[in-house]
Amino acid sequence: MELVILVMCSISLMFFLRQFYKVFDQRRDQYCYLVHYECHKPSDDRKINTKFCGNIIARNKNLGHQEYKFLLRVIVNSGIGEETYGPRNIIACRENSPTLQDGILEMEEFFIDTLDQLFLKSGVSPQEIDVLLLNVAMLASVPSLTSLIINRYKMRDDIKSFNLTGMGCSGGLISINLVENIFKSKKNAFAIVVTTESIAPNWYSGNDKSMILTNCLFRSGGCTILLTNKRAFKNRSKLRLKCLVRTHLGASDEAQTCCMQKEDDQGRLGFHLGKNLPKIASQAFARNIASIAAKALPLKELVKYIVLKYVGKSRILNLKAGIDHFCLHPGGTAVIEEIRKSLGLSDYDVEPGLWYVLGYMEAKKRLKKGDKVWMVSFGAGFKCNSCVWEVMWDLYDGNVWGNIIDEYPPKDTTNPYMEQYGWVNQDKLELPDGFELD
Repeated sequence: MELVILVMCSISLMFFLRQFYKVFDQRRDQYCYLVHYECHKPSDDRKINTKFCGNIIARNKNLGHQEYKFLLRVIVNSGIGEETYGPRNIIACRENSPTLQDGILEMEEFFIDTLDQLFLKSGVSPQEIDVLLLNVAMLASVPSLTSLIINRYKMRDDIKSFNLTGMGCSGGLISINLVENIFKSKKNAFAIVVTTESIAPNWYSGNDKSMILTNCLFRSGGCTILLTNKRAFKNRSKLRLKCLVRTHLGASDEAQTCCMQKEDDQGRLGFHLGKNLPKIASQAFARNIASIAAKALPLKELVKYIVLKYVGKSRILNLKAGIDHFCLHPGGTAVIEEIRKSLGLSDYDVEPGLWYVLGYMEAKKRLKKGDKVWMVSFGAGFKCNSCVWEVMWDLYDGNVWGNIIDEYPPKDTTNPYMEQYGWVNQDKLELPDGFELD
């Protein structure tokens, strides 16, 4: 009898260990590793410097005295420097008459530049890709942009492709979340996320102040990202996804309409940014950070925060207890400054925008093995998404920042736009040569 009991106990123990190992083994295959990423730096003939930016404003005959002054003031205070780029139709003075081909050309230049480098540097061929996910909010073509990529790189006929539109600036992290979920049911897979925005067909040439703001904030750029759940690539990967939280306030009418594509009173299509946007963004951010903090911060810090809040003592949640680096949504200096203050961060923490900021940190050799990196993005709808990455080894790739990284942060903080257009702050506006008012 005792022998039977012993045998039964042994079988039960073996079964339990087998099930435990099965769950553990399956979990290891669900990890999401970032193998490599490539940010886009357009060619120098697409660079929009201070003077050219002023010329674009000057040739918009729909602007009146107050609109000129408003737009130039926004640019002066936007934090945009001399190293930004625009699409070719705007360089060629055709922003008022864009074509579908202008938008596709802008996308193709980005695809070719970043994907060629991604495949070359990672050693992974296009035929090895199992999932392709593209996010561009304001351009939809038929066939899809993912089809253009599949055709150019002759990818397999069983590749799973997804083409997302309308997600806004938070679409990159939404795409990564979709890949993360796909990896839970598909082992040993490679996925590519392509995230960008189409500027070429979406320049606003009207005079609605809530819509001309986007001309100041958005420029050409983008990033392609290679992800995998292959165990063999663990030690070759740069980052591992620890957690990702998505917050959507779309059930609220106010949140759903605070930033949206629409036509102005004259029927000109543009992108509206409402005055209530900062309030909605703060609400979404507060809800998101409450969720991500529970996943990313040590228990000791969470308990300390809850206790102090319970006894009525004011305390900012110390994110640095579990986060080493911060990649914040580059929605203008005002947004970044507000986040910096609310989280108690330093100027060092918020120096550079999402994937470009990650590249900046890597080029500065700040990312060390075991460090945690927090990304935060906002998008129309209204959405706030964030995730935490773990650095797998000391990173040092110069990427798009390679030739100019030593120039940042700039020692000379003179604002080139302020030097050129500081006159807009005068009470009596006297326009220089080239600026004409209707």
